[in-house]
Amino acid sequence: MSTPTTPSSISLPLRTRIQLAVLDFITNRTLCPDGSIDRRLINLLDRPLPPHPVPRNSVSSHDFSLDPSRDLWFRIFVPSTAASTSDYSDSLPVIVFFHGGGFALLSPASRSYEAVCRRFARRFNSVVVSVNYRRTPEHRFPAQYEDALDVLRFLSDRRHTIPNWPINADLTKCFLAGDSAGGNITHNVAIMYLQNENREIEFRDLRLRGLIVIQPFFGGKEAAESETRLEGAPIVSLERTEWMWKAFLGPNGPDKDHWAVNVSGPNSVELDGLDLPPVVLFVGGFDPLRDWQLRYGEWLKRKGKDVVVFDYEKACHAFYVFPEIEETEKLIVEVGRFIRAQCAKITDIPWSLLKIDRRMYLACYNTPQREASCRLPIPTASPCSNKLVAAVLESIQVY
Repeated sequence: MSTPTTPSSISLPLRTRIQLAVLDFITNRTLCPDGSIDRRLINLLDRPLPPHPVPRNSVSSHDFSLDPSRDLWFRIFVPSTAASTSDYSDSLPVIVFFHGGGFALLSPASRSYEAVCRRFARRFNSVVVSVNYRRTPEHRFPAQYEDALDVLRFLSDRRHTIPNWPINADLTKCFLAGDSAGGNITHNVAIMYLQNENREIEFRDLRLRGLIVIQPFFGGKEAAESETRLEGAPIVSLERTEWMWKAFLGPNGPDKDHWAVNVSGPNSVELDGLDLPPVVLFVGGFDPLRDWQLRYGEWLKRKGKDVVVFDYEKACHAFYVFPEIEETEKLIVEVGRFIRAQCAKITDIPWSLLKIDRRMYLACYNTPQREASCRLPIPTASPCSNKLVAAVLESIQVY
């Protein structure tokens, strides 16, 4: 593709330009030169939206507090097509979503991310869990990753305690997704999940099927060419990213070649031996972070991982939160294809082989009594060996 040479050539709808100007105003007024942040002003300017238990645009939403002591909570978005508590129809994928904001700003209740997650739930017919992780500079690395992992553990083991959790929400069809800082969290948390030697115990009901990485916030010790060439583009600037990385790592912390920042750099985590799920990566031509993102995609390919990169020439950072931008619909279409394709590949839960009714499994799988009640019978007449039957039962964790 032909890469734009300067940010002045970007063309955006008037509405988008106004919204970006407001976002710039909020950011500039709240990130203080001394490394602190003005939360009172943020709360005034970024007014949180309440959940909508009654469906709105065919999606209902509910908040659940996991740990009030660290303000760890999530908002669940449920499409109207989800089964009621008495209907165990086809299962729905679960998308665990991490919002952007440079680790310091925004939340699942922010207007832009409320709209994004509602759109994801409706368009992908999926349950979306949008995580409110701890933010910087009050809480530095690795607090954000720890919060994300704790949410995954909770969903795997105790989702039945969540009011309004759909009975057919299927964590064996789990996807991690995020943009900007949330894209960073998506990648690094997936790696930490895969490195966990007790994964089959701590996350026993959860299977990661794919990573949806949207314009991830990566960086490095030396500025990338795109960061200098596209200085002045919307949202991202060298000064702003420098502030955010210091807030994330600490003013006296490691440099930006740290593995959490420069994920494909000299200190990157070794991927050999890790069964990283397929990745779909989105990059924008006017995003100053694009060089880091493209390096990430190339690194995954060199490591033999399954990654598809979509590079939208006219897109700025965070373009997809603006539905009026043409590339937003393109992203929605590609993410939908990605989710359907990965779900179609699932072969490690062969229901037909064991002749177990999937509806029966889901009824047990999402209830608190599953430990005692879900003793699903092994077929007496089966063409497969006892060893294979045991392996399949172990994969679905129901005996």
